[in-house]
Amino acid sequence: MIILGFWSVLYLAFGKKSEEKDEGLQIDLFIAMWRTKRLLGFIDSIANKYKRFWRVYATLGIFVGYAGMLFVFYMLIKSALIAVKAKAQVAGVQLVIPGVTIPLWYGIIGLIVVMFVHELSHGFVARAENLPLKSVGLLLFVVIPGAFVEPDEENLKKASLISRLRVYAAGSMANLLTAFIAMLLLSFVLTPVLQYSGVEVAKLDTVGPAKDYLKVGDVIVGIDGEKIATIEDFLNFMNKTHAGQVITLEVIREGKRVLLDVPLGDNPNKPGKGYLGVYPTQNLKSKIGFDNIVLPTAFSLYWIYVLNFGIGLMNLFPLIPLDGGRMLDDVFKEYLPQKLARALSFAFIGVGVLLLAINLIPALRSLIG
Repeated sequence: MIILGFWSVLYLAFGKKSEEKDEGLQIDLFIAMWRTKRLLGFIDSIANKYKRFWRVYATLGIFVGYAGMLFVFYMLIKSALIAVKAKAQVAGVQLVIPGVTIPLWYGIIGLIVVMFVHELSHGFVARAENLPLKSVGLLLFVVIPGAFVEPDEENLKKASLISRLRVYAAGSMANLLTAFIAMLLLSFVLTPVLQYSGVEVAKLDTVGPAKDYLKVGDVIVGIDGEKIATIEDFLNFMNKTHAGQVITLEVIREGKRVLLDVPLGDNPNKPGKGYLGVYPTQNLKSKIGFDNIVLPTAFSLYWIYVLNFGIGLMNLFPLIPLDGGRMLDDVFKEYLPQKLARALSFAFIGVGVLLLAINLIPALRSLIG
């Protein structure tokens, strides 16, 4: 109701006023687009100043793009076969919804970086190839934010194949490069100053005994006098327990240490084994202090890495209108007879849609519950 109300107000306020504008806000059915030409000068200056760099960068992106395309296709086929043969509910593709499937603020930060580097990269390479841009802007589809660089499609279609491939490959190239840089910063700058400091309770099972003793956000640092620093420590201890056993948990709650005696239930997956009923996540601390700076920076870099790597690769999946689909379709049209090129494009679309459906069903089931 909130979403419908928001879009109703937005459409009544701006929809009819912005239908024919080349700049400004345009509202359609559950799609809002804001266009501007103000950033075009900035994109032009960067592209023209480093034109040779952008062309080399984008040419390398073509090779990376086709390699990524093969990798994504292989991984989706592999996970689809596992799902069909073993009837395993393993999602090959995860939905990216901040606050639902990924953390809210770190997810938003990661997605902003994904959109920013992806679209600017398209713009820089397009201008380095002397292809005009109509506008840049932001969009909102239902509740999913996005960004875009809008090239002149007629000029893009008339450009040489290598120019078009460079423009298409530039976005994912930027995402994968950003993921690589984030991984380097995490591995060599932040990870050395982080230390494991217990197991945080992320969620409580409604049928487990922990719901009567623990709270979400509690950090378990000890069990029966044994130090618990990592999730592995926690699981190793729990694997040695039995149903009905009473354990003493040492917990950090709101900055204070609390001791709790908890009787274990019966493990639903391993009858006879002890069951606490918590969903644990790793708690971390900074060795150098400044936890309120170091930890958010580390988590932000982690999600920048994950989202840029995952979305950058999925964008190379050979399915139109993704960049990977356009790269493959243009090559087919350039080197194959028209009928064969069209048949192959439709074949990849059919196979691609089927693979995505098989890989998305487990994620959708998990989301719906």
